[in-house]
Amino acid sequence: MTNLTFAGPFGPPDLTVGVGARRGVTADEVIALVADALLDGGLRPARVARLATLDARAREPGLVAAAARLGVPLCGYTAEALAAVEVPHASEAVRAAVGTGSVAEAAALAGGGVLLVGKRKAAAGTATCAIAGAPADGTSGDCSRAHRGQNVCTGGRQHEHAGPHADAPSPQGTYGGSAVRRTAEQAVDAHDLRHHGDAEVLDLADDLVDLAVNVRGGTPPAWLRDRIAASLTGLAAYPDGRRARAAVAARHGVPVERVLLTAGAAEAFVLLARALPVRRPVVVHPQFTEPEAALRDAGHEVRRVLLRPEDGFRLDPDAVPDDADLVVVGNPTNPTSVLHPADTLAALARPGRVLVVDEAFMDAVPGEPEALAGDVDVEGLVVLRSLTKTWGLAGLRVGYALGEPRVIAALERAQPLWPVSTPALAAAEACMAPAALAEADAAARAM
Repeated sequence: MTNLTFAGPFGPPDLTVGVGARRGVTADEVIALVADALLDGGLRPARVARLATLDARAREPGLVAAAARLGVPLCGYTAEALAAVEVPHASEAVRAAVGTGSVAEAAALAGGGVLLVGKRKAAAGTATCAIAGAPADGTSGDCSRAHRGQNVCTGGRQHEHAGPHADAPSPQGTYGGSAVRRTAEQAVDAHDLRHHGDAEVLDLADDLVDLAVNVRGGTPPAWLRDRIAASLTGLAAYPDGRRARAAVAARHGVPVERVLLTAGAAEAFVLLARALPVRRPVVVHPQFTEPEAALRDAGHEVRRVLLRPEDGFRLDPDAVPDDADLVVVGNPTNPTSVLHPADTLAALARPGRVLVVDEAFMDAVPGEPEALAGDVDVEGLVVLRSLTKTWGLAGLRVGYALGEPRVIAALERAQPLWPVSTPALAAAEACMAPAALAEADAAARAM
């Protein structure tokens, strides 16, 4: 088995996440807090090398479980060691309670490095965290310098200190240790995730008919072609997506901050894989294979939930692992065409989890009764939409994502400049108009 070690953004982990916690804190609360801090700092989860805290909390069950779920060791520093670390936000109340003026920031900085994300508190007040980067000399932070020989640093199991935690074990095959790794078997897998039916059609066009195109016949309609053609006079200027973004927001009744225009839904899968603090992604299959391919390309180990034909490919929320921090599911699902109830999908939401619902085919469902697009109450929800199917715009590459403003902002930061062309923006704006929506619904009912 060959290990592939990634350089650059997927190189050796160098971040220490300092965590302060009350007794009884849950792993979900810690995971959600750390995810928010990484997201706010624009930091990749693959860079996290360890959690660090006060030694008196190093065996707190919620912290131990959180470290195990993240696949990193949990380091405990003495109060004296933490008190010696200079921090920007010391608290005399904390000093009186535990013997050091800072836990989260001091623990993050104790192994060296620069504070990248200052102290932040969980909404329930049960935990705080801060994030520090690698020291300027490029060495890893070594939490053993403060308590060498003390059995207080765990990485899925407790172990004696012998130096830095570069090779701490990673539970359940998750990433941790000296670098983000994936095996050749994980990269290639038993299936070619990017082999689609059009490969054969391109080579044998006279002998095969492509039944996997999934676009409505007779599209794009004449009025839409005219709108796209009219936009060509503006090609000398860089694309301005404000009007199209506002049109999408109005169509779904959400603020524009919850909308991101993308070069097709496929671009959104790549952004989700590369921009979000994800460590334990799960893809529900049968499914469009691009979400898993994008996650694997970004260095993630992907778990699958396989729906069974004997169950009619229906989804049982209990089949999705509780520790999954990203779940991808299609609705209606390609290729089974099963329409999952919105309540079933909403039941997958968890603190610290991003729930991605691919609704690329939803506008083929009359009235869209199970759509989650526009829902602002489901925690961590991201809905993806495409204009490819109903409007026959596969060659134009236009779609959009709907989600919490922080998540949308993180995805937008990962996009190149001007990712959606002027003709695609014109098409997006046109397809959000009431007359276009009425036409799409009529087409769905006719089919």
